[in-house]
Amino acid sequence: MKLYDWQIAPNPRRVRMFLAEKDITVDTVQVAGPKDMDLSAWFLEMNPRRRVPLLVLDDDTQIGEAMAICRYFEARHPQPPLFGRDAAEIAQVEMWEREADNNCLQAGGESVRNSHPAFADRALPGYPEATPQITELAERGRMRYYRFLALAEERLAAVDYLAGAFFSVADVTAFCAIDFWRKFRLPITADYPRLERWYARVASRSSTAA
Repeated sequence: MKLYDWQIAPNPRRVRMFLAEKDITVDTVQVAGPKDMDLSAWFLEMNPRRRVPLLVLDDDTQIGEAMAICRYFEARHPQPPLFGRDAAEIAQVEMWEREADNNCLQAGGESVRNSHPAFADRALPGYPEATPQITELAERGRMRYYRFLALAEERLAAVDYLAGAFFSVADVTAFCAIDFWRKFRLPITADYPRLERWYARVASRSSTAA
């Protein structure tokens, strides 16, 4: 199997971090350079979804979407469990991972892609057609992003990690999103001290360097 990766993007990093937590090694192919703004033409041709990451199995089955890839490896390598161990934990992980994906990762993307000059006419990923920026969506994305930070700040008053006392894929998604979007003027401000401590704790894990 091969994992098609783009080292600078947050979604592939979610998979790399997950694999590092599991101590799994996968043959990886970079689909663009660290300073490129476009995916390589050969990758776009082989993958009609036009997004990374992409896992291609030995029988040529393609699995896209970071969490779909992580679930594949969780099923094959259940230890350590990063999607929860029982029904209640699994539900909490699912809830917080979706919250982090929708209202942190995607919200940050909505803000940055609709405002940063590098994404002019590329406000949506994966589309060959031009997708123009909309100023109002940038403002809405920023609002959603900081609403998530506030929600996480409140949550972390009671638990060490987003889904509870244990590290999970919910933390992977939130960390990769926050670490990426803070480079685009979406920082953790002084209003979120618990989140800052959580961020430092997750950043100290060896998997964050993956």
